[in-house]
Amino acid sequence: MKIGYARVSTKDQNLQMQTDALTKAGCEIIFTEIASGAKTDRVELDKLLNQIRKDDTLVVYKLDRLGRSLKHLLELVTQFNERQIGLQSISDAIDTTTPQGRLFFNISACFAEFERDLIRERTNAGLAAARARGRKGGRRQGMTKEAEKKAILAESYYKHGDMAVDKIALEIGVSKMTLYKYLRYRKVPIGSYVHQNDSKKTSS
Repeated sequence: MKIGYARVSTKDQNLQMQTDALTKAGCEIIFTEIASGAKTDRVELDKLLNQIRKDDTLVVYKLDRLGRSLKHLLELVTQFNERQIGLQSISDAIDTTTPQGRLFFNISACFAEFERDLIRERTNAGLAAARARGRKGGRRQGMTKEAEKKAILAESYYKHGDMAVDKIALEIGVSKMTLYKYLRYRKVPIGSYVHQNDSKKTSS
């Protein structure tokens, strides 16, 4: 059985596009939810995970409708593999019910983790440089050590240019307002870097 899951972030957004695509994909049951991508508690997703069984396939319109983060998504896929449940993403052309789909997903996850490692490495290098300039922990007045780390991480993601601003904020666990505060703190010119994903957003 194919079971669909559709999610939007706010009541102002429309689930219709997702549910239409899931129905067309052959889903017999569709769970819908209005919840932020960063929200830990998702009642409908929990219901789906309790109901789905071995040999079923979970179908989503896009992977970011399902996982709160890359780590959460990988945890879910690992759980699905252990329970012999498939995962299909319509927009991402991913289907873990096939050997090729599982291989593609694992390779994509490895590259994503590799990128995160590079960004963490740049963050640590930035902190080391800050300490070398005499600022303990890389801090300036009014900025905690943890906030300083997030500010450097925000700068790295933003300058990399391939992640939308709201995704960067979600990834480092802050609001967009705080993200821009961090960028100003790091003296990063806002709008000077092209973020391709900002122009490719689908409904959230």
